[in-house]
Amino acid sequence: MTETFFTNTTETDPEVLIDTFFKSFPDQYEGEDGDRIRAAWDYLISKTGTLKRKCGLPYYLHPMRVACVLALSRLDTDTIEAGFLHNILDVDVDCLGEIESKFGKSVAGICAGTAKITSLKVKSKTMQEADSIRKMLFAMVDDIRIIFVKLADRLDRMRNLRMVEPDAQREVAKEVIDIWAPLAGRLGMNDVKNEMEDLSLKYSNPDAFQQIKAIVAQKKDERDSYLQGAVKKIYSATEKMGFTVSITSRAKHFYSIYQKMRKRNKEAGELYDLLALRVICHTVGECYTLVGIVHGLWKPMDGRFKDYIAMPKSNGYQSLHTTVICEGKPLEIQIRTEEMHNVAEHGVASHWLYKKGTNHDMVKAEDLSIINQLKELRDEQGGAADEGFFEKLRDELLGDSIYVFTPKGDVKELPAGSNAIDFAYAIHSAVGEKIVGAKADGKIVPLTAPLQNTQIVEILTSPQAHPTQNQLKAVKTGKAHQKIHSWLVANDPTFIDREAEAKKQAEAEANAEYSRRMAQKHQEKQDGRKKAKKAADADGESYTGRIKIDNTTNFFITIAQCCCPRPGDPISGYVSRKRGITVHRADCLTFLRIPDLEHRRVAVEWDTAPARKTDEKELLRREKAKEKSIAVTKFKKQR
Repeated sequence: MTETFFTNTTETDPEVLIDTFFKSFPDQYEGEDGDRIRAAWDYLISKTGTLKRKCGLPYYLHPMRVACVLALSRLDTDTIEAGFLHNILDVDVDCLGEIESKFGKSVAGICAGTAKITSLKVKSKTMQEADSIRKMLFAMVDDIRIIFVKLADRLDRMRNLRMVEPDAQREVAKEVIDIWAPLAGRLGMNDVKNEMEDLSLKYSNPDAFQQIKAIVAQKKDERDSYLQGAVKKIYSATEKMGFTVSITSRAKHFYSIYQKMRKRNKEAGELYDLLALRVICHTVGECYTLVGIVHGLWKPMDGRFKDYIAMPKSNGYQSLHTTVICEGKPLEIQIRTEEMHNVAEHGVASHWLYKKGTNHDMVKAEDLSIINQLKELRDEQGGAADEGFFEKLRDELLGDSIYVFTPKGDVKELPAGSNAIDFAYAIHSAVGEKIVGAKADGKIVPLTAPLQNTQIVEILTSPQAHPTQNQLKAVKTGKAHQKIHSWLVANDPTFIDREAEAKKQAEAEANAEYSRRMAQKHQEKQDGRKKAKKAADADGESYTGRIKIDNTTNFFITIAQCCCPRPGDPISGYVSRKRGITVHRADCLTFLRIPDLEHRRVAVEWDTAPARKTDEKELLRREKAKEKSIAVTKFKKQR
């Protein structure tokens, strides 16, 4: 309801809006915290109260909606204040010190960090893009709330994307699907991720979106009846066991359905595993008991049980997943505790739950693998940007992952497709440098073979081993690639740094392409002039004989090169000091700007009489005269 009000409201009175905010989130921000939030809102209004956006709405409506998105995740007071002020530097670039003095260093830091990554662009693979991604990812290490604010900002813009042009819609949708939705997923904020993905599909592929929407709507009654029957059976079975649960049902979100359509090459109406039940228990023990109950009610599908409680995802997500055959159709069932559900919906944001004392079991930013990866990267790189490296980094951090175990039971998260060499470097650089073999689940595997999820991998090393160029080509992770590349540059005299050469070659090709385009433009301009002159020569016998003044053609005529008049064009002439009569198009601006034009203008027109052809005898006479002239000149020189 809160989301609907602030997204669709026509209310623009600042006092009404801030009062509605506090009514929408009762008991969350009270006393001193409420006063601080209201002060931040008043400060925003003082800076932007009279400003309008392109759509005509007040500037401050977007910050209010951003703050509401953050409040729905029950984030702390500093984050809500930063939500109000996240774009304030666009209005007043010098107000950061004032924000720090009024609202504290933390709020000022979030605002500054958000401003640094606002210009992120992903539509072109350039160094600027790599640097923007670097700033965005490293900002999470400084204060992860910077990314919370930015995700809320992107989500609100997606909700209001209908107000911009179609080309801009597709560009923003691509940015969100490439960067922001995967990032929300890595932070465990699945509610934000799912909505972003659905909205991106709506604007990037509206036909598919409307098709899925129509099919889901058509089968709503049938789906509700089917799910209600399954829910009743679970309630009945758990009551007999003596414990209570809460169950919600849902259709999978549109983007998830769209991905299934693409992977299976089927229409949405042909997919059956689009439904899911979520069961909330009180304890971990009840979760496992309930799996047994569910498998007793329906036959489980082979290979579709996943235990994310014993082995949580890297973003802190915990749940039991199983898929069963219910009335001939696949039905996915997720089982978790209330605490797990809160983390599943809000991810690392749940660590900032406002009610003090309730977040001790929640996932913390420092426990996320993405944060630890970034900390390690920042320490090693010193913040330096390299286009190719950060493109791989983006794919690694925001792409699909697998989870592989060491023999001691430690879990390592790797991007899908990683091999044993990547795994060795994930353990330690020294292990990666000395790798000679690997075992997966007790069996020898090729070093370059992709590892599978949940495998136990043992690395075999030798003191004589060292990185090779083949390893450099095979690795998937940025860390392994960087370490191997650095070793080869420093220690292998036969190593040819293809990356550096490729970069130089790309720069040379870019420069050559620029020069080629400039030369082509110059040549086209010259060719155009020659063509116009040739046409004028053909039509006017060297600019004479085809333009007349008072029925007379015996004048020295020059055709102006600025407008290149052609036969049939309206023309006008003027007396020039050195070129006789110069002829322009009548509408030529250069002609109209000539000084004293009214005194120098001459009335000219095209001579439509057929051009006189020179006969063969005349041509022969001219040729002999020319030869005689040359002979006379030569004789005089000899004397």
